[in-house]
Amino acid sequence: MRRQRRCLSEAKHRRYARDLCRCVAQSRIFQKSRHIAFYLSNDGEIDLFPLLKLACKRKKRCYLPVLGLGHARSLWFLPYQPGAALYRNRFGIDEPVHQRSTRQIKVQSLDLVFMPLVAFDDQGNRLGMGGGFYDRTLAYLHNRRQWRKPHLIGAAFDFQKVKQLDTRIWDVPLEGVATNKKLQLFPRESL
Repeated sequence: MRRQRRCLSEAKHRRYARDLCRCVAQSRIFQKSRHIAFYLSNDGEIDLFPLLKLACKRKKRCYLPVLGLGHARSLWFLPYQPGAALYRNRFGIDEPVHQRSTRQIKVQSLDLVFMPLVAFDDQGNRLGMGGGFYDRTLAYLHNRRQWRKPHLIGAAFDFQKVKQLDTRIWDVPLEGVATNKKLQLFPRESL
């Protein structure tokens, strides 16, 4: 999957990013969310930048994940506006520059989190890059009887869908997946 997404032409990457943006922008879940975490694409991941720019234009508060603040194996989220200063973390992924005056936000305060992935299935399972950062950050959701927020939406190319993924006890399921073809929400029972 990683090789396949890296092999897409730049033109296809741009077109599929615009298609994903169109699918998500009209959804109720996006329209109602005020605090949204995005990611900056890496390793051929589908680009959320068009959606992030639209969210900023609609006066939503946008955030990006950051490693190493607080518990080093979890994620924190910092505010982001297009054009803000970025630096490369130890994995080569761009992050907002953390300054003393920058107010970080805990994941529990977000309405919607877009998560990168390598593969997904119809049960809401997600295969990430193997670091477990999102699963550790969202582990508190295993203790909730009623899952309210944040909404967890994977972002992928349509071809990243597989029949079934093996899961581990620590895996946190997705509520849906946004692709270049549609926004697919999973039944609540599977969560």
